[in-house]
Amino acid sequence: MSSILSALQTLAQTAAPAGQAQPAAWVQLLPMVLLFGAMYFFLIAPQRKKQKEHEKMLKSLESGDEIVTSGGIYGVITNVKEDRFVVRVSDTTKIELGKGFVQAVTRKANSEEKK
Repeated sequence: MSSILSALQTLAQTAAPAGQAQPAAWVQLLPMVLLFGAMYFFLIAPQRKKQKEHEKMLKSLESGDEIVTSGGIYGVITNVKEDRFVVRVSDTTKIELGKGFVQAVTRKANSEEKK
């Protein structure tokens, strides 16, 4: 590994032949800029879009909505607090759940069921 690194350093330090000019600095930076742009559009932008949709879904939750937690627990929201939900998971069991742990909504309280 060190031999490859030293070879790359030697190549980087060698001067251009006498008749050729060094490329401009922006030409050398262009591949890195293009790589960063590709990473942004393929990795960062879709993740931010997904995060915004999740935040929008969390803000729209209300009492009576059926949800699935990130742990796979199904329940019905009975109370909405500032930073958490009170979720009924069985007839006699209620748990408090942080808002960030809601993964999906299975049924909204106001929606009509299709027959």
